[in-house]
This record gives sequence, structure tokens and C-alpha cells, in this order.
Amino acid sequence: QLQFVQSGGGLVQPGGSLRLSCAASGFILDYYCIAWFRQAPGKEREGVSSISSSDGTTYYADSVKGRFTISADNAKTTVYLQMNSLKPEDTAVYYCAAYIEPGPWCTMTPARYGGWGQGTQVTVSS
Repeated sequence: QLQFVQSGGGLVQPGGSLRLSCAASGFILDYYCIAWFRQAPGKEREGVSSISSSDGTTYYADSVKGRFTISADNAKTTVYLQMNSLKPEDTAVYYCAAYIEPGPWCTMTPARYGGWGQGTQVTVSS
């Protein structure tokens, strides 16, 4: 059963950096799309970034492009989100999730994803 355990996050000042981890529980991420989403209070869940485990194709929302980097370890068991130059508007609960996809293109529609992680709070504030 698809399941992830998240770690990382916390409180950081504007301009700071954080790294989130998303570890697959008991399986290897072969031929999956794995994505990070975030949800701020009173707002809908937003797709932040995705990576295709088949060929490494990545996607970034315009709001994070150039600041966030998604990556996967060589064992294909953990996906990371490196977040640099953080802004107060990045404050949200961040979630990882995945779905089976042999191709390189990943949808960012939350309903397509499963195995949601428990969520990690990221707060950017001075």
C-alpha cells in the first residue's frame, strides 16, 4: 500500500532555507509521479512540484520556480524538496503523495494522487 513518511520543515526567517523529505514506506518508487503539495489556512491545496521517477522530469509551480528543487535518491525510496529563498507566502502545510505513471509527465491534480504523507508545517516569519 502506497504510504509516505515526511520529515523536515519548521520555522525559518524570510530568505532562509529548509529541506523536506518524503520517504516511501516499504516500496521503491519505480514508475511513479511523486509530488509536493501545500495548503495554507483558508486556501485550496496547491501543487508545488513533481518528479517522474521514470526519467527524472520535474515540474515547478511558477511561484516556486528558481527557489525550490525536487530530487530523488538513487535508491528511489525518498524524495526531497529543497526550499531556498523562502518567503512568508510559502507558509503552509506541505504534503507529498504519488501515483503510478510510467511516462515522464505528471499531472498536478491532487485527486490523482494517493499515499499522502502526514503533512509538515513550514512557517516563514521574522
